[in-house]
Amino acid sequence: MGLGNPGRRYASSRHNVGFMCVDHLARRWGVRLAHRRKHAVFGEGEVEGTPVALGKPRTFMNDSGQGVRYLLARFGTRVEDMVVVYDEMDLPLGTIRLRPRGGAAGHRGMVSIIAEVGSREFPRVRVGIGRPEDSDGSIGHVLGAFAGEEKGTLRDVIARVGDGVDCMLKEGIDAAMNRYN
Repeated sequence: MGLGNPGRRYASSRHNVGFMCVDHLARRWGVRLAHRRKHAVFGEGEVEGTPVALGKPRTFMNDSGQGVRYLLARFGTRVEDMVVVYDEMDLPLGTIRLRPRGGAAGHRGMVSIIAEVGSREFPRVRVGIGRPEDSDGSIGHVLGAFAGEEKGTLRDVIARVGDGVDCMLKEGIDAAMNRYN
């Protein structure tokens, strides 16, 4: 599950890095995100014999849990088998952190997911977007587009997230954390 905000207005925003990572995985794995429902868009596929589903909530970030809850029910998936990819201001641009579980750390999309699914026990990939220079500019920062000089770093980190998620599928979360954190 990648987190972001729906619509063209937010497509290239820092807050949508989770969506960007899911789109990358969809291309990599040949999964078409062709199913559109009220709370989520998703696609199904297989990676080396392992069934996978990729999804993006169709709600705004702060209500991401609705889409996640829908997809967990739709696929009969256990919470601990879900991986959530999302932006993180507390990490520098280009940094990723894979974790087997954890809290929301103030990220409203994660607050929504934890409330909707009733658990913090699911893997996640935090993708660093850095902090704004102006401490009052957090909203503008997350909803703003990546600057020209940041786009190369963004492409690299999205590819690394894809590699990390592949590693999680094939070798488990511990191996992925050791290799990609």
